[in-house]
Amino acid sequence: MQKILVSACLLGERVRYDGGDCRQSGLLKQWQDEGRLIPICPEVAGGLPVPRPPAEIVTGDSDAVLCGCGVVQRQSGEDVTDAFVDGAELALAQCMRHHIKLAVLKEGSPSCGVSYVNDGTFSGVKIKGEGITARLLKRHGIRVFSEFEVDKLKLR
Repeated sequence: MQKILVSACLLGERVRYDGGDCRQSGLLKQWQDEGRLIPICPEVAGGLPVPRPPAEIVTGDSDAVLCGCGVVQRQSGEDVTDAFVDGAELALAQCMRHHIKLAVLKEGSPSCGVSYVNDGTFSGVKIKGEGITARLLKRHGIRVFSEFEVDKLKLR
């Protein structure tokens, strides 16, 4: 049975920065019941607490962060780059361990955003871009979808 990595918040786990979740139903619920899903919150896996102050990619983009040139920080200026990179690497390790080729991640997140992320000014403005985990998984050939694209997944 093909396994899928999924953002834990999409399964109702209260791991978002604000202590909430973004539970989705439909196919994700069906796949969860079938035992196909491997949940992870990269930010929590990387050592960040729940709840936590929001963080954004403020210097560069996800590629820059992964090569050590970009910065993820909280509005206070606290650098949390290492936690985001560690979480992305742990998500990739889960994919390797379970031979995962597909992921469903939370759109807009600085870790999991598939098509857009916040602009780094803490203003709520979204820009085209990818979260750090999404980018790392794509680099390793894993197909990444947002919760809005679940119907595009083809399972065997």
